[in-house]
Amino acid sequence: MFRKLDDFFTSWTHEHDATMKVLNTLTDQSLTQRVYDGGRTLGYLGWHLAHTIPEMMNRTGLDVKGADHNAPAPSSAAEITAAFDAGSASLISEIKEKWTDDSLTESDDMYGGMWQRGTTLAILINHQAHHRGQMTVLMRQAGLKVPGVYGPAKEEWLAYGMEPLS
Repeated sequence: MFRKLDDFFTSWTHEHDATMKVLNTLTDQSLTQRVYDGGRTLGYLGWHLAHTIPEMMNRTGLDVKGADHNAPAPSSAAEITAAFDAGSASLISEIKEKWTDDSLTESDDMYGGMWQRGTTLAILINHQAHHRGQMTVLMRQAGLKVPGVYGPAKEEWLAYGMEPLS
């Protein structure tokens, strides 16, 4: 749970940048990659990250602009990336304009439960990290180079002249 807006902004900047590294690696051809028949595609997961920002955060009374959660995932990786980036920028703008540190202890009805806003922000970040991890598996299956997020990826270790950890 976040208790200070500045702490959220610091974390969100890191997480946004990490997600942008992943999204910027996607190709239009990779968006159909899935683990199993009927499973979520790489494109759907990227789109899910984009449309969750306004969908979740507008439940708190904010007016975050961004991807429509009812719209199908685009077939363009660039469109998914742009939608995520725009939703992120709108989120930051809305919070800076409408919330204070004290707002983080206010509660909102979130999916049938009452969540403090500081908790909602933490869940938004954890949700993003969860799906970003799923995306990296699909990216490997699609033959894409996976960027390091919390540390070097396999290819980055090799570029450093080091053996990747097993």
